[in-house]
Amino acid sequence: MKNNFFSFKNNFFSFKNTIFNFENSISSFKNRVYTYGRMIKFSHTVFALPFALSAVVMAWRNHPLLISDIIWILLAMVGARSAAMGFNRITDADIDAKNPRTLIREIPSGLLTQKEAALFVAGSSILFIFSAAMLGKLCFILSFPVLFFLLFYSVTKRFTKYCHIYLGFAISLAPAGAWIAITGSLSFSVMFLTLALMTYIAGFDILYACQDIEFDREHGLFSMPAKLGAVKSMIVSSLLHLLTFIFLVIMHFTFGMHPIFLIFLLAIGALLIAEHRIVTPDNLEKIDIAFFNINSLISITLFAGVVVEYIFFR
Repeated sequence: MKNNFFSFKNNFFSFKNTIFNFENSISSFKNRVYTYGRMIKFSHTVFALPFALSAVVMAWRNHPLLISDIIWILLAMVGARSAAMGFNRITDADIDAKNPRTLIREIPSGLLTQKEAALFVAGSSILFIFSAAMLGKLCFILSFPVLFFLLFYSVTKRFTKYCHIYLGFAISLAPAGAWIAITGSLSFSVMFLTLALMTYIAGFDILYACQDIEFDREHGLFSMPAKLGAVKSMIVSSLLHLLTFIFLVIMHFTFGMHPIFLIFLLAIGALLIAEHRIVTPDNLEKIDIAFFNINSLISITLFAGVVVEYIFFR
């Protein structure tokens, strides 16, 4: 009887330890996922994703749309962006380690090794290429040059002040890719959505780079603020965002959209103005508000406008 009791007790504690180890494994896995998510700033997906989904909705007007198409487009977006951001973190690891603003990033701080980040980039690249293949032969073929363009951004800051424009171009391939995935070809009209995203990304990336003017100059890095100064760079950023608004207006007319969409465009214009009002050459304290909060609202407002126009006014 006594032996049975001790046997039961040992089994109970063994089961308890198993549960405890399982909970620790789950917690460790969650922390790891969170670390990778922070490395690639997964929350910033909200900038380009609504543009790509807007292209999907626009293509839906004249082409059938399957749930599987949406799933593969989302996975392709996640894979492409994760690969690009992960590669950027690897390429910039030595620079980030010297910059007080970026010293806490995952690789410089030791939370992730270069090897772990490289495996993550490889896996993300495979996810992107596979997802593109599931969307059709043309998407599969185009996935390779698109991946190259995305990864190549990480070295542009070593030789050109137009790295911000290049970043905008690389990310602007998203709505064009989504359109091709649904329609099988490229359209003149969707190019204005692509150009809007390019100038939109380039414009706020210039603003964001104003934080590192002195650091970039000291370490021989190329950025528009480092080469032109904050004042001139912010003027360029304003002009780029003016182009963003103009391209969206042109898109409105080329697609023959309902006038209701103009209300959303006015809201986007107001948000762009607000972004440039709260960030000035002498005051960068609200750069994070402009960079994340306002830009997130701009992207979401665009997508909301496209959806509302299509569902209620078509």
